Order: sequence, then C-alpha cells, then structure tokens
Amino acid sequence: MQEKQQKDGQESPVLQAQLCKDRKYMQIKVKNPRKQRKRLYNAPAHRRHKLMAAPIVKEQAEKQGAKTLPVRKGDTICIQRGDNKGFEGKISRVDRKNYRIYVEGLTREKVDGTNIFLSVHPSKVMIKTLNLNDKKRKAVIERKKPLEKETAPKPTQKPTVTIKTKRKPKIFVTEKVKYSQAAVKRTAINKTAESKPSAKPETSKTEEGGQ
Repeated sequence: MQEKQQKDGQESPVLQAQLCKDRKYMQIKVKNPRKQRKRLYNAPAHRRHKLMAAPIVKEQAEKQGAKTLPVRKGDTICIQRGDNKGFEGKISRVDRKNYRIYVEGLTREKVDGTNIFLSVHPSKVMIKTLNLNDKKRKAVIERKKPLEKETAPKPTQKPTVTIKTKRKPKIFVTEKVKYSQAAVKRTAINKTAESKPSAKPETSKTEEGGQ
C-alpha cells in the first residue's frame, strides 16, 4: 500500500509524522502567544539547554570568541536585574524543567527559621567566569572562534575627496520656435540696417547754380 501511495505522489501518515520530526517544526516562528507558551513548556531537553543562555562579560567574550553561552554549574555570574541586582556567586544548580538557576549564598529565611535558595532566570544574569571542565563546552567555544575571526575584520573605507565645480547657469526655454535659414538671414539684415543711421541725399553744386 505504501508503494502505491508513493507512486501516486501521496505519503502515508507514518511517513508524514517522520517528516514533521525531521523538519523541526519547533523552529518555525509563531505569533500566537498560546502556541508560543505551549512550545516553551513542551520543549525537549536539548532545546531547553539553548534557551538557558546568558551573555558573557566583554573581556571574557573577546578572549573566548563567544558572546553568549548556556549557563552551567560552576560558572560565576552577576545578577543584572531584580531585587538582588549586583549579587555575585557560583551557580550551584541548574533547573531546566522550570528554566531557573540557583546561586551559592542567594538564600531567603522562612518564618520557621530555615533558609531556602532563591531561583533566578538566566536572562537576568551575566557570566563573569566560565567553567571549562567539560570537554563538550570547550569544543563549542573552539568551534565559534574561527567564525568570530572571519566576521571581525571590517574593510577600511578610503577617504572621500569632494571636488567643487562651477555650475553652469540653467537656461529655461518657454517656447520653442523653429526658424528657416532664410528667415534667420532676413532678421540679421534688418537688425544691421536699423543700427546704421539713415544717410540724407546730397545735392550737387551744379544743380544749385542752375536754379
């Protein structure tokens, strides 16, 4: 049956389910808040690990070649927001189920006198020193280093030189008139004739004596 469906261009429901898993529909962006929350709470462990990433201090980021990394037990962090802003300490436990981390020394006293650890979300934290005891984490940092070096150098821009040029005056033509060559010559002759003073007729002396 499966062969017949594949020949016709249709896939069985089992194959469709496998394709859905392979295409990783978790990565598709969704605008509906209800679906966003559903994907957040039903996310698998490897995706939760990536969601629990925190920014690294500038000095360490330049040294390691990574701007953000998922938090781990043993990292020293500094809280950037909230009631405990400015608190520094080592991470004692990472809770992927609730997306929270616990820091050594960050406790609260209950009414009965017992102390409990306060949880912090990784987005409110900045990593100061990394715990590099894990081989996999070292491999991740080494993988990111060459990518950072390739994108880091920027092309140097040559200084632009501006040359000032004199602008030619614009001539606005309101009406376009076409003259023939003969008409142009006539107008030129008329203008020269008008410019010259009119010569009076000179009478000869012989004519005056005869009168």
